Amino acid sequence: MFKLLKTEGKARRGEFTCAHGTVQTPVFMNVGTQAAIKGALSAEDLQNIGCQVELSNTYHLHLRPGDEVVKKCGGLHKFMTWDKPILTDSGGFQVFSLASLRKIKEEGVTFASHIDGHKIFMGPEESMQIQSNLGSDICMAFDECIENPAPRKYVLDSVDRTYRWLVRCKNENARLNALEDTVNPQQMLWGINQGGTYADIRVDHMKRIADLDLPGYAIGGLAVGETAEEMYDIIEAVEPHMPVNKTRYLMGVGTPSNIIEAVARGVDFFDCVMPARNARHARLFTWEGAINLKNAKYQLDMLPIDPQCDCPVCRRYTRAYIRHLFVADEMLAMRLSVMHNLYFYNKLMEKIRQHLDNGTFEGFRNEYSVKLSRRI
Repeated sequence: MFKLLKTEGKARRGEFTCAHGTVQTPVFMNVGTQAAIKGALSAEDLQNIGCQVELSNTYHLHLRPGDEVVKKCGGLHKFMTWDKPILTDSGGFQVFSLASLRKIKEEGVTFASHIDGHKIFMGPEESMQIQSNLGSDICMAFDECIENPAPRKYVLDSVDRTYRWLVRCKNENARLNALEDTVNPQQMLWGINQGGTYADIRVDHMKRIADLDLPGYAIGGLAVGETAEEMYDIIEAVEPHMPVNKTRYLMGVGTPSNIIEAVARGVDFFDCVMPARNARHARLFTWEGAINLKNAKYQLDMLPIDPQCDCPVCRRYTRAYIRHLFVADEMLAMRLSVMHNLYFYNKLMEKIRQHLDNGTFEGFRNEYSVKLSRRI
């Protein structure tokens, strides 16, 4: 499932293999929440910009079009015509961030849909069933994403419940994979480490879930209000207790600099809505830092978004033209900008892998961790 090829410090270069192919790590997963990238990118576009893994959302697809609909259409791969790996998150984060009137019990969570307010129940078994219907290669455990900061007593109780939920997820995932009509009988369950910003709770929880011998592990509940340094401190505390031969996923992170720094601390998988969301507001990443294409200074700028970029957008279009599209409120502005930003993130991961292969990652980190955090 995961092969560690080499290391440089704590940074890891590896390969992850699942039912729909082999992924070169470290990797950034392109987020298609509702089986589509916001910004009008198709599955064909994702292939053209170097995407290795697509990520979709259990909560949203359960509400629309319904996971049973996706299953009847042959599963998520067939539904969205994507033949490479897919990860589905459990819906836990959305239950706690989008839904209203939620009530947490040992069985699971009752909440009101953010779309029309109708009541829904989701627990470990329900999350596993939905993700099984979607047929993703990687399904994430159902957990509670704790707000930062949170009282220590609440965090302890929540983490204990999240552990019990993980055991139930593991049992249900195994049961569903054995059914004759399962969309993807090779679906893998990854566990999620929680514990807020309490390093000792994080470490204890990581040790407990590592004993369950799952194919992969994630660090969840970060990038939700804490500082970057607090996030790095938690990664450094948890990483020594994460199995060396299993994939490591930092959920919902982050900026290019965050990714470089997390790779240096031993993380393999990343996802974040940031590149697509920023692109839809004309905030674009370049190898010299970020730019805001709505600025008036780009009105007559005939350069590409990034002269150092060879993406399909930079090979053809100018800053002046794309700025005009934003000012004119043309949909093409978002499509081109999202395509560029996601290409940039996929290329960033490719460069990281190349430098790890060559043993030069630390030099790359020293130059680009700071440079890519600049705003031009």
